[in-house]
Amino acid sequence: MNEPTESDSGFRCGFVALAGRPNAGKSTLLNRMVGRHLAAVSPHPQTTRARIRGVVNEDHAQIIVVDTPGMHRPRTLLGERLNEVTAGAWSEVDLVCWCLAADERVGPGDRHLAGALAAAGAKAVVAVTKVDRVGRERVVEQLAAAQALTREAGLESVGFVPVSALTGWQMGELADVLADALPPGPRLFDTDDVTDQSDEDLVAELIREAALAEVREELPHSIAVTIDEMGFRAERPAERPLLDIHATIHVERASQKGIVIGHRGAHLRETGTAARQGIERLLGVPVYLNLHVRVAREWQRDPKQLGRLGF
Repeated sequence: MNEPTESDSGFRCGFVALAGRPNAGKSTLLNRMVGRHLAAVSPHPQTTRARIRGVVNEDHAQIIVVDTPGMHRPRTLLGERLNEVTAGAWSEVDLVCWCLAADERVGPGDRHLAGALAAAGAKAVVAVTKVDRVGRERVVEQLAAAQALTREAGLESVGFVPVSALTGWQMGELADVLADALPPGPRLFDTDDVTDQSDEDLVAELIREAALAEVREELPHSIAVTIDEMGFRAERPAERPLLDIHATIHVERASQKGIVIGHRGAHLRETGTAARQGIERLLGVPVYLNLHVRVAREWQRDPKQLGRLGF
């Protein structure tokens, strides 16, 4: 039997929003599905701060996956805006992929999220993530808990798939389930497209990810990154390009600036090295990366500063 083409009624295309509590594995899932590092990944909750779209091209479907910040109880203006971004995405997509981590028990946050998705009229595929961290019995328990949770909330569910984005296990099965639940329609993006994010956005994500990995203290919510300047060095020949990037890491207090920089600049150097290597892998060109650290006092609570930082 031939695979459907875009001109056939069997070809499907649509938007899928990733939902879940903070640190449920949404960004890792997005990166694995797209096959490219688009979203910052960190063990710290609330790492994702914006809607990041990745394009998954299958023979019979195109899935546009939208990563969103994890729903949480906001303590700052930034937190409120992130929740608004997430809730807004649910009303603009064809399907929600609800990520429920296998290594965490179902709790009030999951029940609240299920109710919010149901109230928004969402249709969901439940992905039980991080199954590589637990045994088979625990996976079965979490699948049963997910089914009970969707029934209690009145959330329309069209599939339950255990996956490991880290190892890739069952990721093809998840893509098939998502694709089958999308409406018929032609591709919205070219087959060569993997995201609608700009290179500057992707570079900023990689720098922030590297900074989060280097800093062990509780600073993840206080760190933001902006790209001040980015372009190829003019005097370099075409066969030996060098991409110059000047970026700023923003923190909220002077004490945090010292932590990000580290003793004699050690942390900032490590951050720069890791970020530069990630950027070179992503863009495929040599990179000169210059990082500065700036104090933007209480930026998470200041509407003007949030606007300047892109929130």
